[in-house]
Amino acid sequence: MKNQQRSFMELFGTDVAMIGMVHLAPLPGTPYYDAAGGIGAIIDRAVRDTERLVEGGINGIQIENQFDRPFLPPGKIGPETVAQVTAAAIEIRRHARDVPVGINIHLNGAEQALAIAGAVGAKWIRVFSMASAYVSTSGYVEGSGPSLMRYRRAIDAEDVMIFGDFHVKHGSHAIIGDRPIEEQAADAEEAGADAVIASGFKTGKPPQADDIRRVRELVSVPILVGSGFSVKNAAELLPHIDGAIVGSSLKEAGDIWNPVDTGRVRELMDEVARIRTQHRT
Repeated sequence: MKNQQRSFMELFGTDVAMIGMVHLAPLPGTPYYDAAGGIGAIIDRAVRDTERLVEGGINGIQIENQFDRPFLPPGKIGPETVAQVTAAAIEIRRHARDVPVGINIHLNGAEQALAIAGAVGAKWIRVFSMASAYVSTSGYVEGSGPSLMRYRRAIDAEDVMIFGDFHVKHGSHAIIGDRPIEEQAADAEEAGADAVIASGFKTGKPPQADDIRRVRELVSVPILVGSGFSVKNAAELLPHIDGAIVGSSLKEAGDIWNPVDTGRVRELMDEVARIRTQHRT
């Protein structure tokens, strides 16, 4: 077993981890921020979602500034975002009990996420572009792996795992269109990703099982689904992956803007357990 796979299993206590999203409401300084209640109201909502995920039996919790739309590119993400997400993450960790927590900062704010993770004791970060480059909805985004790996060493955060996307959602990959996605996944691993993430073309859309099978042939690190995973496609995708980052399908009515629905979390976890039992037998 590869070191990354062993570390992944030790972190989540299972070989197939379901990671639930805590989507922070629009933060101060962003276009859709609602000043009523301030950052306190944002944190209170995040804590409620955290408690519902924990109650539903989730394996991990990932915090992200999902609603800071339109997203800024990495070099323009301000210190206010880092401060606000750090404040929220401290409270979320207090209510997450023993469930591990990770950080994702839009858009591809890899070093910002790592700084937060190191400060609050989070266990991983999600990085949208570890290698190569793509054209996002916010403009050109370069691979963050080379500088991120050096930054991780510099701030002594090498215990924070990096989950790296390839062919990530919400963007055009024409500039590397001559590279099949399995090679892009291998590039992310080569750039330092401790796990790679397969996603569909936008939030809520899953990747194809055939694509994941091709990726499995080239990478040795764990593979996560980063969008669109749900009860409906769990049986198709679960045999090929090591986990999933799940957002929309765990919300009330499956709407990303709604609060987490504990019943939907339980339903997913029960379905995952059923499929795993079926495959073991």
